[in-house]
Amino acid sequence: MASTDDAKRNREEVRRLMAGIDDARANALLKGAIDLHVHSGPSTMPRQLDHMEAAEEAAAAGMRAILFKDHHYSVSPVIPMMERIFANPDFAMYSGLVLNNSTGGLNPFVVDAQLKMGAKLIWMPTAQAANHIRSAHRKTRLASNVQLRNSPALTVVDPYGEILDEVKQILDLIAEFDVILSSGHLHVWEIWKLFDEARARGVKRLLVNHPMYGLHFTYDDIRELAQLGALIEQSAGLYVDSRFNTYTPEDLREHILAAGVEHSSIGSDLGQVDNPTPVEGMRQAIKLCLALGFTDADVRTMVADNPARLVGLTS
Repeated sequence: MASTDDAKRNREEVRRLMAGIDDARANALLKGAIDLHVHSGPSTMPRQLDHMEAAEEAAAAGMRAILFKDHHYSVSPVIPMMERIFANPDFAMYSGLVLNNSTGGLNPFVVDAQLKMGAKLIWMPTAQAANHIRSAHRKTRLASNVQLRNSPALTVVDPYGEILDEVKQILDLIAEFDVILSSGHLHVWEIWKLFDEARARGVKRLLVNHPMYGLHFTYDDIRELAQLGALIEQSAGLYVDSRFNTYTPEDLREHILAAGVEHSSIGSDLGQVDNPTPVEGMRQAIKLCLALGFTDADVRTMVADNPARLVGLTS
């Protein structure tokens, strides 16, 4: 993780690079973009905007869709009410379920109910994953569950490294409903086991979030999982002018190229207080990618086409 001084230098370099990119060019690429990683509220953690405000801001920027993520509950059941109030047929809202203890853990009965209420994405454990808890020992900026009581550390494998039976049931449900499986904050070793089992059970939509941050990926892991069909999402908040900045601009370039543009996407992973809003984070990520030499077509592939395909939106 970047030190305070490193992060400051990173942010200064980001601002310098973004200054060379025309606002109109970035805003044009933001139109039609899809952010599959929005942390709006209410939440157990402070948020700077609620779900409706996040949707309004994204629609005003011309974005096509957003997906709400909370570590401790699913927004899916309330989206039909939000759609009725928002009433914008050109803008889509999605959510899903993170399999932390606070939502029932690795419980196929809860997953079944949420899928029948419209969940589009099932994340493996995040804040309560065993890997997350171990990684957070050094106080990384991975999502914190400090407001909640301690709970068991979750893993998807048994002591022999085999996928748990209840996880197999969850994978079968994900395949049946043809929704997205995210690796959550599992360790890369668990993710390989999980995705091999998922593919064998017919899961077609695979997503890896911020692979180089807290999940212990190597570049080879990124390349190989991308080649197997996983979409590799980079979190804008880790690279842009954000208090979560951890990596240099050149790191972003290398992280994207490890998977290849055709297998990459960008999600904001924003909504926290004292950070850019999700829309502003996406705008900054677009500018940064352009400054790093990615073409307009490359950027549109990562912020619009690839996430659209993953979530099942037609062109």
